[in-house]
Amino acid sequence: MIILKEATTKGDLKKFVKFPFSIYKDCKQWVPPIINDELDSFNKDKNPAFKDAEARFFLAYRGNTIVGRIAAIVNWIEIKQQRIKKMRFGWFDFVDDTEVSEVLLNKVKEIGQEHKLEYMEGPVGFSNLDKVGVLIEGFSEMGTMITWYNHAYYQEHYERLGFVKEKEYMENRFPFSNADPKFFTKVDSLVQARYGVKPLSFTKTEEVMPMADKMFDLFNETYSQLSSFVPITEIQKAYFKKKYISFINPEYIKFILDKDDKLIAFGIVMPSFSEALQKAKGKLFPFGFYHLLKAKKHSKDVIFYLIGVLPEYQNKGVTAVMFNQYHKTFSEKGIVNCIRTPELEDNVAIKQIWKHFKPEIYKRRRTYKKDL
Repeated sequence: MIILKEATTKGDLKKFVKFPFSIYKDCKQWVPPIINDELDSFNKDKNPAFKDAEARFFLAYRGNTIVGRIAAIVNWIEIKQQRIKKMRFGWFDFVDDTEVSEVLLNKVKEIGQEHKLEYMEGPVGFSNLDKVGVLIEGFSEMGTMITWYNHAYYQEHYERLGFVKEKEYMENRFPFSNADPKFFTKVDSLVQARYGVKPLSFTKTEEVMPMADKMFDLFNETYSQLSSFVPITEIQKAYFKKKYISFINPEYIKFILDKDDKLIAFGIVMPSFSEALQKAKGKLFPFGFYHLLKAKKHSKDVIFYLIGVLPEYQNKGVTAVMFNQYHKTFSEKGIVNCIRTPELEDNVAIKQIWKHFKPEIYKRRRTYKKDL
């Protein structure tokens, strides 16, 4: 018999965060989170997402053993402002037992019905900057710090329980050697001359911070047309600046300005922390910091986290200006592989950006939907 317990205390939430460590302990591809960082994400006093959303966390027990977990999320901006009657769920992990997954999902369903919502979708987080999707292809590949990894049986559970595909995401990669300068160096010069745009690079994090709010505003404008988009609020900007920007090599952040010094495009790239996080085993002390700092300085793999271009400048070659800057930086750093975060399969614009680099799709993931 499966018993559900809501995780409300700090101790229960720690059990919630640590549960995946048990079912992936022998998995070489799984990348563990930093436990305290996850706990902060679920802390209403620390994560500003809770200003416009609510979340409840549940653990499934068989006897005294935890066998599953799930977060039930209601995003009020999505529901009240965007009129999308969606019940979200994420951080969904479970042993290979349909009784477990069904009990957890039924709890989400119950909460959604209480709020008179129309359907449930997951796995997703609070916003577009959270992890998304259940892995359906690429199980032999190592995960990243910005995606969930899962066992192959997860997909079977969704479909067995009547869920259907809602969105599909592709993860691509290519060797840096595929980034032939002939595809963007000449275009870079032409675009700068024609539109008066100019690149802006950084060497110190404090140089990035004054423009970070403008970058998040551009992010909201750039991504607003994509499905499932929820804008970043003012209070979230400060949170994400602290959580992400201060952790990224400043030279991996590139801005493009127009002739009036208005921000029209940005790129954020991160070093790969996957192996460092595996060595850290969820803890920053005593050696986790060392592994992460070493990866920040020396990782030869990079992850393209976000790229945004103002709509009126899209398809005008602005990304060539950005890529030329990245090519210089990556050449200096000796970068070997370029990895891209999950991208919606119907995002035609992003596919056009990367077409010359001959990327390979090496993972696919989905969100699943079920009417309430």
